Amino acid sequence: MSAADWPVVAEIYREGIATGHATFASEPPDSYAEWSNGKMVGCSLIARDGAGLVLGWACLTPVSDRCVYVGVAEVSVYVAQSARGRGVGDVLIRDLIARSEVLGVWTLQAGIFPENKSSIALHVRNGFREVGRRERIGKMSHGPLAGQWRDTVLLERRSSVAGRS
Repeated sequence: MSAADWPVVAEIYREGIATGHATFASEPPDSYAEWSNGKMVGCSLIARDGAGLVLGWACLTPVSDRCVYVGVAEVSVYVAQSARGRGVGDVLIRDLIARSEVLGVWTLQAGIFPENKSSIALHVRNGFREVGRRERIGKMSHGPLAGQWRDTVLLERRSSVAGRS
């Protein structure tokens, strides 16, 4: 992903936000620079079709700057509404997994609204397991669920390659 991709990446993010079940964010950041701040280098990806149209994006964000968590990252995957159900999410998450292991990341985690069953299924298909439910972890600030406390399902994937020694 590059700054040139930002307009379409932001639009796909807006589509996810509009569902009310993708993120607590109420809008995308104003710029690629703002969005990419804090993301893991080399782990912000886009998927394109044969004509070059961006179908989705994914990224990894470190969960903490404490040294003991250097190998733990949070996964974000967003697929354009027009491309959902076509395996784009699987391609993106598999690429993130491979890149994360090269970087020595031993645990990937995702916090997903329980209503987002397709995202939960995507993660489970790709080796994540449910480790808990964070009840009333945050309050929605926008959309039809504004003011409501929301739960998230916490999923994680432990690498069979990284973090073994």
